[in-house]
Amino acid sequence: MTASTTRRTTAKTRIAAVGAIAVAGTMLLTACGDQTNSGTSEGTTSSDAPLFAKLPEKIQKARVIKVGTDAAYAPMEYEEGGKIVGIDPDIAAALGKELGVTFQFTSGTFDGLISSLNTGRQDIVMSAMSDTKARQEGLDDTGKKTGTGVDFVDYFTSGVSLLVKKGNPQNITSLDDLCGEKVAVQRGTIYHDTFKAQAATCKKDGKGTLTIEAFDTDAEAQTRVKSGGAVADLNDYPVAAHIAKTAGGGKDFEVAGGQTDAGPFGIAVDKDNTQLRDALKEALDAIIENGEYKKVLEKWDVTNSAVTKATINAGK
Repeated sequence: MTASTTRRTTAKTRIAAVGAIAVAGTMLLTACGDQTNSGTSEGTTSSDAPLFAKLPEKIQKARVIKVGTDAAYAPMEYEEGGKIVGIDPDIAAALGKELGVTFQFTSGTFDGLISSLNTGRQDIVMSAMSDTKARQEGLDDTGKKTGTGVDFVDYFTSGVSLLVKKGNPQNITSLDDLCGEKVAVQRGTIYHDTFKAQAATCKKDGKGTLTIEAFDTDAEAQTRVKSGGAVADLNDYPVAAHIAKTAGGGKDFEVAGGQTDAGPFGIAVDKDNTQLRDALKEALDAIIENGEYKKVLEKWDVTNSAVTKATINAGK
């Protein structure tokens, strides 16, 4: 998947999932509710690391930062060869060298990741999650307060694009082309919000009903599009491009239209854990300065999604 500095058009979204056929491998099972798989970033722990002393005492003792993720989102995070790999785990490994700890990834459903912070099950969420004001303030889709919210350390930018069946049989080029059609999307993502907003626009303009089918995983949504049951899925551009390139040897999908609405992905941290948040920010600035961050993005061909410095809660 390649990226540009755009991300999320009418909505702010999290990077999408790799197709059901695009990833393989299983992970070590855990017994943490909806958390299903785990893996640990490469690297060694060391109290001599430059920023080890900046970490909360609890993490210094454990030498581990527990990470909640949804490992079905190539190339951001996905399962391969018995471990969680991708852009996020590679960035985490670079951060770990500065902090002197390992990042232990555990996979679960995306819409349960923030609650895993609130319960203390995870220390952070790193899952191509869009930094939005609603998530910062703990608001649901209707604006209702459902939690205390989280802080984000922003580390990546991207836009969103439509993923359609190869050949684009319905000639979809924009969200407006979806009026009167059926779409598929992963439940709980901001892509879902984008489709809801477009459905309201279609109704307002009298252009036909946009029907939305929501699934637990993006892989299920992709399968629906591939079968012709829906005309489009919505993903961050890097993910959409990756899926189009790899699924079915490049014969299943294509990206329709351009990408729109750039926005940041953030590492989510509980609002009460400001010490960890600030340590992560400092570590991100360090790997940007020493070039390790750039190496990761070059490896995955997503250099256009780079940030030039770490920011906190820059999402809108």
